This record gives sequence, structure tokens and C-alpha cells, in this order.
Amino acid sequence: MSYPLNEQSTESVFGKVISSYTRAQAIEDGVLIDAGPMASEVGFNWPVALTSAVWADCVAWTDGDSQKQAHQDQSGRLWDVVYMASQAIRTSKDSSDRLLFQVYRVPCDGHSTKAECTALKLIIGPGDTGKPVITILLPNED
Repeated sequence: MSYPLNEQSTESVFGKVISSYTRAQAIEDGVLIDAGPMASEVGFNWPVALTSAVWADCVAWTDGDSQKQAHQDQSGRLWDVVYMASQAIRTSKDSSDRLLFQVYRVPCDGHSTKAECTALKLIIGPGDTGKPVITILLPNED
């Protein structure tokens, strides 16, 4: 017995798209920050971006912060985040599209000098062209 194929388009079922917000637009707007070539250096084959909240909490660092707190640099802090994300993927026994991992970072609060552990989440999903991309978020972000 054969069944006729249902050839309905998404638009015919749901209607026209009212609004869309692409990953490229989010990067352009600063909602996401591209990890750039450092993600490739760590071993990622897919584009990696961090939310602006992750960037502010775990990466952002100025010379002024180094003078008040501990000597660090933004590049090294970015390396720590993407490296720990790559290690979490490599050591995970889970095949989910979401993964929690931890990274130690000195909070950028004007006085801390010791690293503290913070939890982050990564999601692997389709990008603007349907190819896989990785996004690193705070655990409460979607």
C-alpha cells in the first residue's frame, strides 16, 4: 500500500514568517560575540560564539582590571572558556545538543584576585545556513 506524499510547505501550514533574527545579526548587534580564530586553535571545526553575558562575566578584562585585581588579559580569558568548552565536548559521554561545563575565572568586580568556578552551557545547533554552530551561554540563558 502506498501513501501520497504530503507536499505542504511550512508557510502553507504556519503562514508567512513575521520576523526573524539571524545569528549574523546577533553578532553584528553584539548580542553574540564570535570567538574567531581562537576557536579553531583550540580544535573547533564549527563557528563558536559567546553570549554578551558570558563575555562580560568570563572574558572581558582591561589593563585597569589587571592593576586593581590580578594580572590577566582578555585573550587568555577567552582561551580558557573555549578550551574548557572543547574539553567538555571531548570528555562527555552524552550525545545531547546541550552540555554544561565549568571554567575558573577571576570575577571582574574590581577587587577579587582569586579564580572562582562558574558554570557555563554550550549548545550545538544549526546556524543561519543550517550548518552546525556552537553557542556558549550562561546556564539560565536560552
